[in-house]
Amino acid sequence: MRAILVDDEQANIENLQFLLAKNCPEVKIVSVANNIDDAFEKVNLHRPDLLFLDIQMGKTTGFDLLTKFGQKTFEVIFVTAYDSYGIKAVKFAALDYLLKPVDPDELKAAVLKAKERFKHKVNGEQLNFLLDQIKRTEPSIPKIALPQLHEIRYVAVYDIMRCVADNTYTFFHLLNGEKILISKPLKEYSDLLKPHGFVRAHQSHLVNPKFVKSWLKEDGGMLLMDNGDKISVSKPNREMVKAILGK
Repeated sequence: MRAILVDDEQANIENLQFLLAKNCPEVKIVSVANNIDDAFEKVNLHRPDLLFLDIQMGKTTGFDLLTKFGQKTFEVIFVTAYDSYGIKAVKFAALDYLLKPVDPDELKAAVLKAKERFKHKVNGEQLNFLLDQIKRTEPSIPKIALPQLHEIRYVAVYDIMRCVADNTYTFFHLLNGEKILISKPLKEYSDLLKPHGFVRAHQSHLVNPKFVKSWLKEDGGMLLMDNGDKISVSKPNREMVKAILGK
């Protein structure tokens, strides 16, 4: 893959060049840039397959660079020192990011996933979804990208009834009765959806209180969902869940 590195600190670029040469020989660096104007020109000149893109660059961001392009023919791996709102938006779009200092194993995994996305030509769709979320004025993000084998589903957060862990996978149970299996652990989605009111009822269950019909006293405490499903509530979480539900 032909790549361009974009970061406003030269030391970060040199470190990433070293890590890529050592761990990802399939990545050929065709150019580097220290600001978004330079990066825009070099992307148009070199037509890379992949951008390693810093999020915060002085008064500008990597998102500002992406808005300059119409059709996006490249894949992006974000590289940042900040686990901030920008990273949350990236996670909701199911795109890859690396926190500085970059871990070599995480770098190799991100490059592998980028190659797969580039091969299936789904990169532009995800980037457009990300930029749409960034431009929103609401504090919440109304949709989440759920990557499957042959497609990426964009699901309204408030259409998710609950999420269920299955080892390192997660089942999303939707309002319409559909189930979507995602190859990511429940904890990742718990962190993303908690600000939207979702509650961890059990180690294996993340629940949208909007669809909780009642609290059942059987088996020490269970949640009855609007569709009739019963969800166990773990003993350590009972008081917290009852408090959130106002029980």
